[in-house]
This record gives sequence, structure tokens and C-alpha cells, in this order.
Amino acid sequence: MFVVDDDVSVRESLELLILSAGWQPETFASAEDFLARSRIEGPSCVVLDVTLPDINGLDLQKRIVDRADMPIIFITGYGDVPTTVQAMRAGAVEFLTKPFGDDVLQSAIRQAIERSRSALAHEAELRPLRECLASLTPRERETMALVVSGLLNKQIAAELGISEITVKAHRGRVMRKMRVDSLADLVRVAAALDVPLVAHA
Repeated sequence: MFVVDDDVSVRESLELLILSAGWQPETFASAEDFLARSRIEGPSCVVLDVTLPDINGLDLQKRIVDRADMPIIFITGYGDVPTTVQAMRAGAVEFLTKPFGDDVLQSAIRQAIERSRSALAHEAELRPLRECLASLTPRERETMALVVSGLLNKQIAAELGISEITVKAHRGRVMRKMRVDSLADLVRVAAALDVPLVAHA
């Protein structure tokens, strides 16, 4: 559990609350201190004050947007609707206006930890697939994108300016390297990895 708040009394009270619930807190007085902390392996979340002296909470949220395994719970002394909407749209778990009850924060933390666990499990599933994708040559990647976009070998050959036999060879290597047995499996893997589809006239 990470707490980022420039108010020492808030940091201390949140630290005690988190400890009493059986979690392990770490507190930071600024966003920069928090960013200097190395990443941890395992479920986590950030209880983050909106107004901070250097980088504010919303800007910090943008900086760690790629860390789906670290959900954010915002806390603020004076929440306004546009700020709340912006935070929630960017993926915050909760936006709490002080003062809030201990049980409200604990419930938000439980929800955030659950989300963090799911994100870590999803990442663990994707890692071997990303390694397979990284093993493809640029031409094999092009072929894969065209195959999962629904093009036939003949169309792919025309698109890439190569022979159909060469397309079949590339396609076979793609299937082998991506460790899939069918086109349906390849499409599923491509979707999981966000491989961009190719529009074809």
C-alpha cells in the first residue's frame, strides 16, 4: 500500500489505518519521492492526494498509467466534479473526499488490491505471448497482421508484392512461432496482444 500525501498528519493516520487492516504501508510526501521508488512485484495500490506540492495527483496518475497492476484511490479535501470525472476516466478505483470513514477507505483498498491481482495475472498470461511476437521477423509480423485481418494468401501476396508460396511459408512460421494450431487461435492471440488490424480495400 503506497500513500502519497504532503500532509504528515494524514500520512500518519492512513499508515495506522492500513496497518490495522493487516496491509503493509509505505508513505511518501511527494509524487517525486514516490516515482523514485523502484517497482514492486506483487499486488499493490496507491492512496493519492490530488493536491501535491510538485507534481499533482492527476499528473502522477498520467505518469503511471501503464501500471495497471497499481490502481489509484484518490483522496482530496475539496473534490470537484470535473476533477473526479477526470480521475475516474483515467482509471482511478475511487475518489474520496475528506473526511471519509475508515471502512470506506478499507473497502476501496480491497477493491484496488483485487484489481491489481487481476492485472498481474493478466500480465503473466501475456508475457509468453509477447515473447513469441518478439521472435517474429518484420515480414512475419506484416504477414500475421494481414492474416488476422481476414485476408487470403492471394490477397496477402498482392499486398506485400511476394508470391503465394512465400506467403504460405511466412504464415507457417508465424503459426509455429506463435505456438498456435488454428487461425482462430492466432486471431485470439493477436487480439490479446493488440496487434493492429489492416484495412483492405
